[in-house]
Amino acid sequence: MEQKENKRARGRPRAYDPEQALTNARDVFWRLGYGGSSLDDLSAATGMNRPSLYAAFGDKHALYLQTLDRYIALGREAMTAACASDLPLAQALLRVYQLALGMYLPLDSAARGCLLIGTAATQAVVDAEVRDRLADGLRSFDQVFESRFQRALEQGESTAALEPALLAKMASAILHTLALRSRAGDPRESLEATAAAGIKLMCGIGKECR
Repeated sequence: MEQKENKRARGRPRAYDPEQALTNARDVFWRLGYGGSSLDDLSAATGMNRPSLYAAFGDKHALYLQTLDRYIALGREAMTAACASDLPLAQALLRVYQLALGMYLPLDSAARGCLLIGTAATQAVVDAEVRDRLADGLRSFDQVFESRFQRALEQGESTAALEPALLAKMASAILHTLALRSRAGDPRESLEATAAAGIKLMCGIGKECR
């Protein structure tokens, strides 16, 4: 009896890694967009047949929403870590843009830009749930920048004339530009120069920004 209970407790091993499956599905959506991604594409990428895919994540739409949620959460986490460091404001902003470019321009594949900007912005026109994810994601990234600008103001690192919330939207606008232009084929050197110029502009709005 005890042996049977132990076997039942262990159960059948999971045939897939949910995090890896989401990553693989994300890459399909990132490459083909929501409309261009078929269930066959997603099944092949995740190594899961359709019934298993549905059982684990729901339909294609539910799977896409989960990839967006995960992308936003991980993006915010990376941005927060960069901005929470002891780096001066300008260097912290540059670090965020460098991390973003590392995703937008992977070394082992073609330029792909930002998953959120590149796919959700199009789908949001006809899909309220995606539109909500897009809006939440943009606000989430704005908030990270705003917190860093607020900290710079409070610590005397910057004396910007604009409110931190407005500077945050400017910082996010540069992020969006990098996403779009990377997908359009701009070389990394040009994108890095754009980011550096944007940082200089934002820092120039105040009398001091180190």
